[in-house]
Amino acid sequence: MLTSLLAAALALQPTAAPPPVLSQENRALLRCAAAFAVVSNRQARGNAAAQQWPALGTRGREFFVRTLAQLMDRSGLDRAGIAALANSEAQAMVAKGEVDQVMPVCLAMLEASGV
Repeated sequence: MLTSLLAAALALQPTAAPPPVLSQENRALLRCAAAFAVVSNRQARGNAAAQQWPALGTRGREFFVRTLAQLMDRSGLDRAGIAALANSEAQAMVAKGEVDQVMPVCLAMLEASGV
């Protein structure tokens, strides 16, 4: 489901509206949800480097879904808008090689979330 959400976001056309301004907390949530999606996708494809992280198939997906729902409520974006925002964040982190850098903090956030 996590990969299908990310795939659906990839298929979306760019919107003309500027992205909403997110608080620092919401930005961190979005960043971690996107990082979990990237790592989970890599783990599912058997990427050896992604295996260094705990399996994120179930917990990462639940964090992703809850976070995007929460951000939809807070930002006023619809499902397509929040998916595009998450996709953009994931692509930016991958392009900059930042996924592994954010994972330790994101895993702490996952633990704190109770998911």
